[in-house]
Amino acid sequence: MSFTWGMSSMCTVIVRSVACVLRRVPPLATNAQSRQFRHRSLCACRTLLSPPHRAGQHKEPVFPEISIVITSAMSKGWSFDSLTTSFGSVELTQPLVESVLLDLKEPDDAKKALTFFHWSSRTRRFEHDLRSYCFIVHILVRAGLLVDARALLESAIGKYARGSSVAEVLLSTYEAVLPGRRVFDLLLQTYSNMRMVGAAFDACRYLGDRGFDASLISFNTMLRVAQRSDQSGLAWKVFEYMLVRRIYPNKATTQVMVDVMCKAGVLPKMVGVLDRIHGKRCPPGVIVNAALAFRIIEEGRAEEAIMLLKRMLQRNMVLDDIAYSLIISAYCKMPNLDSAYETRNEMINRSCSLNSFVYTSLIGSYSERSIEEAVRLMEEMLSMGLRPYDETYNHLIVGLSRTGRREESLKHCEKMLDDGFMPSCSACNEILSTLCKAGEVEEANRMLTSLLEKGLVPDRDMYLSLIDGYGDTGNAREVLKLYYEMEHRGIGSDPVVYTSMIRNLCRCGKVNEAEKFLSIGGTTKELVPTSCMYDSLIAGYCIEGDVRRALLLYDDMIMKELVPCSDTFMRLVKEVLRTRASRHL
Repeated sequence: MSFTWGMSSMCTVIVRSVACVLRRVPPLATNAQSRQFRHRSLCACRTLLSPPHRAGQHKEPVFPEISIVITSAMSKGWSFDSLTTSFGSVELTQPLVESVLLDLKEPDDAKKALTFFHWSSRTRRFEHDLRSYCFIVHILVRAGLLVDARALLESAIGKYARGSSVAEVLLSTYEAVLPGRRVFDLLLQTYSNMRMVGAAFDACRYLGDRGFDASLISFNTMLRVAQRSDQSGLAWKVFEYMLVRRIYPNKATTQVMVDVMCKAGVLPKMVGVLDRIHGKRCPPGVIVNAALAFRIIEEGRAEEAIMLLKRMLQRNMVLDDIAYSLIISAYCKMPNLDSAYETRNEMINRSCSLNSFVYTSLIGSYSERSIEEAVRLMEEMLSMGLRPYDETYNHLIVGLSRTGRREESLKHCEKMLDDGFMPSCSACNEILSTLCKAGEVEEANRMLTSLLEKGLVPDRDMYLSLIDGYGDTGNAREVLKLYYEMEHRGIGSDPVVYTSMIRNLCRCGKVNEAEKFLSIGGTTKELVPTSCMYDSLIAGYCIEGDVRRALLLYDDMIMKELVPCSDTFMRLVKEVLRTRASRHL
């Protein structure tokens, strides 16, 4: 039979015959048989690669059947040299290479497929695309050649991959070979071993959304590398996603997460929380699982935490009293106090004892809504013999201060100090602000001094409350004294501080002293003068009757494209008109 084929068709037949030849290499052959196979192969290839007869020639080429070409091309020990000798003139294309690889997808032919893959790239300088890499990886994984598959995955990741791109192509080529799910685990573990945990996690979520969940080994590998790379936040995300996908931890997982907590310095805090709930030390697995739920609650994802805790409770991954206590805390954060009380009653019905953590969560929530109920809960807690801790007192102090009940707030602050706890900065700010607004600035100052002597580390807002209080009384000396104390503690170089100093010194009649802070604030780019600074100074000079200086500051303000407030502008206009009227008279 005779055929009229184009050169492209001939190339396709020749290269695809490589796959068939590699699949059918005879087990053993004599030297004579080898020479015979080689001779027949070369003859057949020369016949196929010879140029077609020109028009006018009577003799047409006779092409042997494909099976003859395959038989002729077979040789013992297929190598780069034999491939180059037989197929060196063939032009390789991406579709052609993929076809050869797929013809060699059976496990027995995997090494031959790998030989062809390397031959085409090294000898023929063929640039494999990401699909070619994925096909050969699938073939190798299906044959159990995981070392070679991992090496090619690393090469593909280095050339093409960021994020989930390799996962996408690997998934799109999966059906052509069907190597099994372990090919995706190999991808995730390869990413992790290359210290690309973020990319591994992206690929993990991409595959998980499409029904291919990672194995526990792959999750543990990602967690271990994240912990060693000081990526504790990523480790918690991986651990959470693992539980969401219902892949439950083993001893190795727990150990890695304990190391993450130790490295981040959060283990003592979490152990303290669980001690308040359970009363005694918990197993490492319980600590880690509870820490994840507590972290999610602190991030403001209360509903997700509740769902996760209920699932943990069903699988006995946390103790009953710990799960119920954290669920109540989550409901208080939402806030959903009705559900919190329902869970509290269910907790009691399950013979779980109420604890300081539960009461503190409820007191914190009621302190923002009904301070009377918060006080009642505190009394109930004490009557049950439960001991409040620092957070319990802080909630109550803040709530009482905001509702103007400063005497009760101070009483609880003293009780808190007697119990060996230090109030938080937010609680101190509320007390100091309440005292200063009530005109008891000296009492507020004495209280701050006492707290500082007991080891309190102050923040900027504490000093600003006192500065405003002394500004109300016109005590410029104490205002400046507080500022220098802030400077000594390293918390005075701030635009908010300079604005407060200018405003309060102007209120004390020290406008010239206040203007010095305007020049200090303009010395660096980070401390650019603001409209509020100019407004206070202009108002201060207007009060003193220095209209000329007020107008200069106003012009400077406009040049810096700052917008004065309407009150400042009207005050300046009135003062100018008054000055002109007095001169006219």
